Amino acid sequence: MRPHATGTGGVGRRKAGAAAAAASREWMVVPASGPARVEEAGKHAVMARTGLPARDLRVLDPLLSYPSTILGRERAIVVNLERVKAVITAAEVLLPNSKDPAFARFVRDLQTRVLASSSDQAADLTDMEGESSAVASPFPVPNSSKGHELEMTKKSTTVVPEMTSSTSMPNLAAAKDGNVKVLPFEFRALEVCLESACRSLEEETSTLEQEAYPALDELTSKISTLNLERVRQIKSRLVAISGRVQKVRDELEHLLDDEMDMAEMYLTEKLTQQEISEASSRVEVDDPSQTEEDRDEDYRSEPDGSNGSFIGYKPHIEELEMLLEAYFVQIDGTLNKLSHLREYVDDTEDYINIMLDDKQNQLLQMGVMLSTATVVITAGVAVVGLFGMNIGISLYDPPTTEEETRVANMKFWETTLGTVAGCVILYIVAMGWGKRSGLLQ
Repeated sequence: MRPHATGTGGVGRRKAGAAAAAASREWMVVPASGPARVEEAGKHAVMARTGLPARDLRVLDPLLSYPSTILGRERAIVVNLERVKAVITAAEVLLPNSKDPAFARFVRDLQTRVLASSSDQAADLTDMEGESSAVASPFPVPNSSKGHELEMTKKSTTVVPEMTSSTSMPNLAAAKDGNVKVLPFEFRALEVCLESACRSLEEETSTLEQEAYPALDELTSKISTLNLERVRQIKSRLVAISGRVQKVRDELEHLLDDEMDMAEMYLTEKLTQQEISEASSRVEVDDPSQTEEDRDEDYRSEPDGSNGSFIGYKPHIEELEMLLEAYFVQIDGTLNKLSHLREYVDDTEDYINIMLDDKQNQLLQMGVMLSTATVVITAGVAVVGLFGMNIGISLYDPPTTEEETRVANMKFWETTLGTVAGCVILYIVAMGWGKRSGLLQ
């Protein structure tokens, strides 16, 4: 029995190891400062590092099809826009690693944008490159991950902790470089994601336009099976791209309509406010001159920053709102281009249908004319059939003299020409009646 138990344990360990290997995957980590690096981690490690639930991480699964989504959570922003899949925190961006050339381009753009946003960050980068390259931090972050994020956000943005009143928030949005206000790290990373998604959709739209308009014009000049197949494929691509652009536009519109969702994305501000609240709590505890009632009153008057939610606080979301509006206008312009192309396709289809209807009407008229001619000719054939019957009449008697021969020839030609003339007259009368009644053009 003991060898059997040992074998079962080995199978269980192998299954557990296989499950762990299947759960782990490579992630490209782009910090607020320093070079990007590739780390391998499982789902639970990412959940511990970002504070995200498992259902939010499923949005980033490449094997599953999810619509375009931007989710603001307590400590991270989940972005799923076209090919861009990222988890943005206040200190770094986590990207599912890929060998796609477009992914490498996106990582380069992301590093360039987050590192070259201000001269202060460029100076800090020189001091921190050695530290960030030397630290090969394991992916499962301990409970001090919030402190790590807060430290990184302090290095990336200058905090101005000025309290205007007990019900207003300090100005913690960003640092200033001269007169230019630098966005927080999470917004700079979000901007790169939006720019990459919008640029990708714009490039696909431009390519489709370059192929569609000449193909539609060629179809109007020559209707053929090959041209119809090309236009059918173009229309299928147009419907697919329009649906994807519409989903991105709807997601941006949803965020712009919900202020609390946008406020949830201020990760740097929430972390800084949490530190201020904790520092204030420590000062209140250490102050012996303050009574318990005063402490309770101050606690009730201050916003709750322990869990990142601010009760009764209306957030200042102008920066994020302007950022989202800029890309909303861009994606709306792309959607307008696709709408114009769709209208052009519909107009071409209407024109083709009109041409086909006209051809069909011409064929119908030709059929009516041929049918009328057949009826008229049938009348002439009836006359010929009457004279061809095998009956004995004097008209069929052979001529015996030259005069009778001449008379017989005259009667033949009179009968033949009369029959033909009668058929022609009947055809003309039938055509005239058809045009007069509107059946023919």
